Amino acid sequence: MLSARILAGAPSALVILALSSCASPWGCTDTTAERGEAGARVQVVDTSEQSIGVTVEVVDWRLEPHPQVPAEGDKVHFHYRFDGASEASGPGPAVDACAVDKGRVALGCQTIYSSEARLEPDGALTGDEYLTVERPEQVVGVLLIPNDQSYDRRTCAQDIKDGGGPHPPKPAGVGDRL
Repeated sequence: MLSARILAGAPSALVILALSSCASPWGCTDTTAERGEAGARVQVVDTSEQSIGVTVEVVDWRLEPHPQVPAEGDKVHFHYRFDGASEASGPGPAVDACAVDKGRVALGCQTIYSSEARLEPDGALTGDEYLTVERPEQVVGVLLIPNDQSYDRRTCAQDIKDGGGPHPPKPAGVGDRL
């Protein structure tokens, strides 16, 4: 008779154990994607390194002072174009843009978001940014890193319930070889 009561309560106990494991540390994992190959025109990839159907390119760039702070000297002024991105709310696809020297070493980087660009008649989203670099005369180009940086970066340590999962690579920074 005792074994029948134990067996009858077993499904309830299993449900409680299953639900409690959702918030346990062994149920949350963090992974970081590999950084993709930088280029002047890239296909944006998600954290599984699959194309999301968006292309970003550096249309042009030049050295010039920022019009609001000309006394700071030359900055890297570049124009970019997102093709295939929608004009949606939220951050949308985002990639790192870096001014590089002849060895493809980053001299200055920032993340650019499709949601901050302007909609063109052909459906593309375009914009421009200024990058500050310590030695503008060393800049030979502006490269984009294809990894979508718009993903939530909450880790298991920060939020065991909703954190974890795949994350984009660490954003590029000064000194990184691209």
